[in-house]
Amino acid sequence: MLDETVVLGAGRLDAQTVRRIAADRVRISLDPAALERVASNRAALEAAMERGDAIYGVTTGLGALEREPVSLPEAFAAQRAVLRSHAAGVGAPLSREVVRAAISIRVQGLLRGYSGIRPLVLERIADLLNADLVPVVPRTGSLGASGDLAPSAHAFLPLIGEGELEDPDGRRAPAADLLRSHGFEPLALAPKEALALINGTHFMAAVGALVSIQARNLLDAADAIAALSLEALYGQPAAFETRVHALRELEGQAATAENVRAMVAGSERIGASNGSVQDAYSLRCIPQVHGAAREAMAFFSRLVEVDLNAVTDNPLVFDDPLAVVSAGNFHGQSLALAFDTLRLALADLGSISERRSFRLVSPSLNGDLPAFLSRNAGAGSGYMVAHYTAAALLADLRALASSVSVDNVPTSDNQEDHVSMGMTAALLAIASCDALAPLLAVEAVCAAQAVDLSEGRLGDGSGRLFALIREHVPTLVEDRPPADDITAVAELVTGGGVATVLASPTWVTAG
Repeated sequence: MLDETVVLGAGRLDAQTVRRIAADRVRISLDPAALERVASNRAALEAAMERGDAIYGVTTGLGALEREPVSLPEAFAAQRAVLRSHAAGVGAPLSREVVRAAISIRVQGLLRGYSGIRPLVLERIADLLNADLVPVVPRTGSLGASGDLAPSAHAFLPLIGEGELEDPDGRRAPAADLLRSHGFEPLALAPKEALALINGTHFMAAVGALVSIQARNLLDAADAIAALSLEALYGQPAAFETRVHALRELEGQAATAENVRAMVAGSERIGASNGSVQDAYSLRCIPQVHGAAREAMAFFSRLVEVDLNAVTDNPLVFDDPLAVVSAGNFHGQSLALAFDTLRLALADLGSISERRSFRLVSPSLNGDLPAFLSRNAGAGSGYMVAHYTAAALLADLRALASSVSVDNVPTSDNQEDHVSMGMTAALLAIASCDALAPLLAVEAVCAAQAVDLSEGRLGDGSGRLFALIREHVPTLVEDRPPADDITAVAELVTGGGVATVLASPTWVTAG
């Protein structure tokens, strides 16, 4: 747990701040002014209850039971039942990072002061997060409307001393036991509080925040690796000229072209004769294809950041004039569509990368390079089967790109007759990122080997990338299992090491 503290409720959350809370385990504190708003809003809810307003989830049941009356004494008792009944998730647990991220996003939304919750509850959540006691939350069960109900119920059951927690050392135990050992007593929730905790898009948004950072690393790595492939194949520079991309006003396309130009600056290879006046699409159209993925990423990031700071529960409590309003901000359709769009973009990045890997290893396409980049082709197979792995990963990416945001399954006796499936889309996005990293690594490994088998100084950035790869993967002299090579570079891609070469100020000579 780092000494740094993030103050929730005082400003806007962004993906990097969520990542720090989730992965670096920085502490959180709650803005005092926000807590005052929360207390005032709770008083407003209690006033509405006292004057006898019909309030969903307080004086009524939930979902299709919204016509069933609930008395005030029953509303107090029902809080435990709400968390218990909605904790219906199954499957392997979500990562600690996703759960910590989701809880922090939920607190951020509740601190806006429209949810009728007491400050005491938010303070306890902050205490548990700062103690790094993380709920064990199964991955499957959310439909993305009415928000992330099942995972959220698992996440907040420990507040009442139920469910399961994981301590800072990764040991899991019943929540009651870990609460006791850390000096916490279970809370008794007041009417509406259980619903305020579970009804929202915070788990989808949490995955979105963490995926957005990983996807940015993948996009930058794809540009850098593509530039190295361009150098390895003596590609032509004209397709990356600034004046070309000024004629099509797409910021993503222009950004990729600029990245490639920076990578190959100072190269002796780019523009050298390879017998062709224009390259194949997988080289010539790098800005257009990678740029399209950048446009998708911009769309995705905007929708995710909205929900990092939104109020997404139901009903909402407005203070002036006093009103409790039932609406639908819990519906995750915007996030579901964002995740679907991102997965399509990642699959296409994988598609064009696989084509470059194929071109690098194939003797019919790779110019004067040896077949499959083997120094002893025939007796050795070089990186032939490394390309097979890229093809298999591409098949995974294409399957993962299937849209789920249109896969409606009506629930709760058709009261909830259109759901987003946004959490399914989110989990598939994690898998897409995990598949694209090694696919890009195959291209990087093949491009570096091709550089070793050819001549000419690399450009500034390409030289940095080549040197980085060679720090972890030696030149292939005789056949060895390529799996370790691919894994080593994939870790550089995922961790952002490859992306950093775009901005590094030094270069090396290679070839």
